[in-house]
Amino acid sequence: MNVKGRIVVVTGAAEGIGEALARGAHARGAAAVVVADRNLAGAQAVAKSIGGRAVECDVASDAAIARLIEDTEKTEGPIALFCSNAGIGGSKSDPGNAASPPDDVWQRAWAVNVMAHVYAARHLLPRMIARGGGAMLNTVSAAGLLNQIGSAVYATTKHAAVGFAENIAIAHRDQGIRVSILCPQAVDTTLLREAGVGAQHVDGVITPQQCADAAFAGLVAGRFCILPHAQVETYMKAKTADYDRWIGGMAKLQRTLAAAKDKA
Repeated sequence: MNVKGRIVVVTGAAEGIGEALARGAHARGAAAVVVADRNLAGAQAVAKSIGGRAVECDVASDAAIARLIEDTEKTEGPIALFCSNAGIGGSKSDPGNAASPPDDVWQRAWAVNVMAHVYAARHLLPRMIARGGGAMLNTVSAAGLLNQIGSAVYATTKHAAVGFAENIAIAHRDQGIRVSILCPQAVDTTLLREAGVGAQHVDGVITPQQCADAAFAGLVAGRFCILPHAQVETYMKAKTADYDRWIGGMAKLQRTLAAAKDKA
């Protein structure tokens, strides 16, 4: 889809990929861009710079997303593209037990990385279907297609986000709904920097703007799976071609990263 002349909402838009998506939508002629984030001051700064509107929103809350959608459609008009972008990294796992993070860490990551997409779809679908269609861009991660060394929380929730998006894309395609998942590998954001040494060894760190540019190109092309890092497709093919070999390779990479961390 093309966003020119249309209403766009971006969550997690105070910085990083979300900010780049908001700026990208504005640069591509969106009629209005709603910049949503828990960090209201950050959202206001971005919105002011692009002539958009800032909204404070915790995407882990169904009620908050419902209000965001309702208020946007009352104020700006029908949402053509909803970028469900907000996400969190989750806790690192204990090297001795990948399932070690406490329940509250799992639940928070589940709420933000999975349920936020569910809430957005829950409240958008009836509106979009009634008017003949609409688009949703869910920022996931290459971790949702591959995995994430060192964080079972992140890997698991991102896999679930992919599964949900696939289901919505299938279930509502004939009603004019288009769903895309944005699955970058490493992007130069606060999330990456907070991940530590291991994350820096992922090949190909791109800028948030490069990620957003890939997202809009993918939307125009009508792609479900948008890969800002082309090599991720190669990794996906290797994974499905020989799952056991792929797991062995990932275990080897884990050893390499652990050794690099020990030397740091």
